[in-house]
Parts: sequence; structure tokens; C-alpha cells
Amino acid sequence: MSAAAVRRLRLACGLVLLAWLLTHFGNHALGLVSLEAMERGRIWALLLWRNPLGTAALYGALLTHALLGLWRLWERRTLRMPAWEATQLTLGLAIPPFLAAHVVGNRVAHEWFGVNDTYARILHLYWVQAPELGVTQMAVLLAAWAHGCVGLHYWLRFRPWYPRAAVLLLAAATLVPVLALLGVAQGGREVIARAETPGWGEALARITRTPDAAARAAITAAGRGVARGYLVLLGAVLFARAARGAYLRRYASVRVGYPEGRVATVPRGLTVLEASRMAGIPHASVCGGRGRCSTCRVRVTRGLDALPPPREAEARVLARIGAAPDVRLACQIRPVRDVAVIALLPAGVGPAAAHAPDARRGREREIAVLFADLRGFARAAEHKLPYDVVWILNRYFEVVGTAVTGAGGVANQFTGDGAMALFGVERGPEAGCRDALAAARAIVEGVAALSRELAGELAAPLAIGVGIHAGPAVVGQMGWGAGMYLTAVGDTVHVAARLEQATKDHAAELVVSEEVARYAAVDLGRFPRADLSVRNRTAPVAARIVARVAELPPA
Repeated sequence: MSAAAVRRLRLACGLVLLAWLLTHFGNHALGLVSLEAMERGRIWALLLWRNPLGTAALYGALLTHALLGLWRLWERRTLRMPAWEATQLTLGLAIPPFLAAHVVGNRVAHEWFGVNDTYARILHLYWVQAPELGVTQMAVLLAAWAHGCVGLHYWLRFRPWYPRAAVLLLAAATLVPVLALLGVAQGGREVIARAETPGWGEALARITRTPDAAARAAITAAGRGVARGYLVLLGAVLFARAARGAYLRRYASVRVGYPEGRVATVPRGLTVLEASRMAGIPHASVCGGRGRCSTCRVRVTRGLDALPPPREAEARVLARIGAAPDVRLACQIRPVRDVAVIALLPAGVGPAAAHAPDARRGREREIAVLFADLRGFARAAEHKLPYDVVWILNRYFEVVGTAVTGAGGVANQFTGDGAMALFGVERGPEAGCRDALAAARAIVEGVAALSRELAGELAAPLAIGVGIHAGPAVVGQMGWGAGMYLTAVGDTVHVAARLEQATKDHAAELVVSEEVARYAAVDLGRFPRADLSVRNRTAPVAARIVARVAELPPA
């Protein structure tokens, strides 16, 4: 079975178990209404999970998920991992032996001895007879819920809609167990009150067919047997891992080279990502090394020919980002000979970079470039306190950044009181020019609104000049370390900067080249034309002077 198929199977099993937990907690929460409401809800839960299909799905998922967790542990060549992944793995491995007692004490007792596991019986056991057992079982269910929610988060966070829904999902993930605990507490109080009635406990034992001492011993032995069997399997996996590691370290190791002369000598069979973690070298991996994102990608500078070709999952991700032939996913390549690599993304990148194009090498593209600059702000800032200057500039940058990203562009540079943005990097120059014009309109409107808001703090209203040009430029991730960012260089960038400067000479809010008008299919013929000279360029640039951006026709 392929790694992708194993991940899909683990996910499917996890979703089944999470659905069971959700119905279980929902049933517990009915205790806030009454004990009778819990019992009525239990009838519907049993219809869902105690029919043959529900039973097969639930216990098949439970067994498969536990075994796949052990397989995942065996597959790992190093236990160095991010904190969230360590938490997820630890919870997943610790839950089964404790959950076994809960399953055996309820479902197995029902099947073997006809025990009627009503809420009254369970709450009487957990609140009156053995409170420590109740605390343990609720802790196990909460750990299972946390394990499932963490897994769900790291599965969904690459979806474009997820950031908008994350707050609501977090609220729901917190509210469900809280309501369940409150429902159990309220139901327990009701059971404690009823237990004070003479004869109520004996009647409950008869109705629910509470097992005798011999049956209880058999149930306990079965639960312990399941837990011990799992712990034996876990111990065997850990022992086999240790033996494999010792053998590989002694007889089969490879060297993974990194920039600045760093080298990781690791057992053969580790991925490059695992080698980085083992050597303590920071390496991005948003998906935790599952081959679902591209943040761990590296350029292989030595030993590429000795690596096996990408498998289906890796090839799909590399194709999606348009990776060069020497770019591979560090979490998927397992070198058998010495290699040298360069990580292409900073170690601290977030989910937004998971599917970003591989532009590190640089590509020539037709794009639109926008420059914006505040007019006269430097003179006005001379009489302001440093705190006030920074605060006003940050408000201005917020206006520009919001306008650019809202129009589909990339705000990539903020220097002094100026800003640079790129449009059409992925969608092409036609869409890029339309987006840039929309951004210019939003920037001017936003600065005007900011100026009105800060009227009491400013000696004169804020004014803005925007220049836009379109043409070929070299686009790529540039910079160093954590300061890598997407930017562009070339004649198009210089021309756009010159057009922004021309807004001062013509007292205009916008100067836009005729190339932008052509790409955007916008008629700017009614605006004055100017042929502007650009340093190191022989031919002038034909541009249109737009005194008021509000007069622009819609793109």
C-alpha cells in the first residue's frame, strides 16, 4: 500500500472515531437537561453505533487507527519533531490502552453478560462506587478529542476557506467537551441524589444486570489483556526501531550537506527532513513531513542523479508549484548516497507558503508593478515625536497593504513612506493591470480617509502619488534567511518608479503607462499624455497623467 493510501486510510479511521466522540459528547451534554434526556439520547446513539454496520465501522476504525499509529512510529527514523507533532503522536500512542478499559467495561460487558450499560449505571459507578475510574475515563476521552482535533486542524489548514472558519471551529472544539463535562457533572449529581433513596441502588443493579464478582473479574481481565497486548506491540516497535537505528548507524550512513559547511551524518533510510531534525538544523515543514505541502522543498546541489525519481504524491506537489528539475521535497527523498541540499524557504514559514510557486530561481514574467509614495510627509514628520511618525506610517502601510492584497496583488516592499507592489505574477499581465488600477483607486481612497481621520494630527492633508507600469521583469524569492520575499527586478520596475516620481511634476494622483492601459483594455485617451524620459533608457515612456484617480473609467 502506498504512503498516500495509508494516510487516506488513517484519515478515514480518524474521522469515524471523531464522529463517535462527537455523538458520545453530545449525549453527555444532555445531562444538562436531565438524566432521562441522557437515556433517550443514548437510544439514538445505540441505533447508530450498535447495528452491525456501525459496529464494524467503529471497531474496525479503532483497531486500524491504533495499528497505523504503531506503523507510523516504526516508519519514523528519528523522534525529533515539532512540538505539535510530538503531542499528536504521544496522545495517539497513549490513548488505546486506557480506552480499552472503557470499551471492554461497556460493550464487551453488554455482549458477554447482557449488561445494560445505561447512563444511570455508568454514572453510579463513576460518581458513587469508583470516582477515580470516572476521572480516568473522562481524561481519556478528552485526550482522544484533543488528538482528533489536532489532526483535523493539520488536515484542513491548507484549505483556502479554513482561516476564515478557524475561529468558529476552535470555539466548537472547545465548547463540545465543556458541555459534555457539565452534562456528566449534572447527571452525576442527579444520580448521587437518587442513590440516597433506600433500595434505589439495588433496583438499578437488577434492572441493568450488574455483573457479579466472577463476571467483573472476567471483564477486568479482558480489559487488561487488551491493554497489555497493545503495550507489548508498542514495546516491540520501539525495540525494533532501536535495533534498526544501531545497525544503520554502524553499517549504513550517509552525509547530508547544508549551506555554510554544515553536515548531518545520519543512518541510511532517513529523509532529508528527518536528517535536518536529527542534526538540529531548522527546516520548514508545515504539514509535518507528510508530502502534502511544499514548504520543506530543497534544491539538490550534489547527488541528484543518485536519488530515485519522485513518486506520485511528490510529483504532484512539485508540478503544482512549477518546481525546477533539481528541486525535491525534503520529506520524501531518502538518499542512499551523500547529497548536498539548500532549503528554499525559511524555517519559520506558515501555511500560506504551502502551495506557493517555486520562484526562488527567478523567472521572467509579464507583470504590472505599482509604486506609491506619500507627498511631503518627511517635512511634516520633522516636528513629530518618533512614536507618532511610526504610528502614522504603520497606519498608512496598513491602508496600502490592504488595498493591494484586496485587489489580488503582492505588497512586497515598504521603505520610508513608499511602497512597491506586484500584480499578475500568477494571473498574467491583463488581469494584473486591471488589479493594479483597482488597487490604485483603493489606495487613494484609503489615504484620503486616513487623512480625514488624522486631521487633528496633521498640519496638511496627506497626499499620495502612484505610478504603474507593465512589462517583463525577473520575479523570484530574493533576500537572505528569514528575510526572503517575493520581488521583481528589471526595467519594468525602474519605469514604474519613474512614473511615481512624475506624479510630483504633474501634481497628479496617478501616472500610468500606456502599456497598462493596453493590457487592462481601458480607454485613457481623455487624460493628458506625457512622454517621460527614464535614466539608462533611450526611448521615452508614453504615459497618461490622471490628476484624480476617481475619474478613472472602470477596468
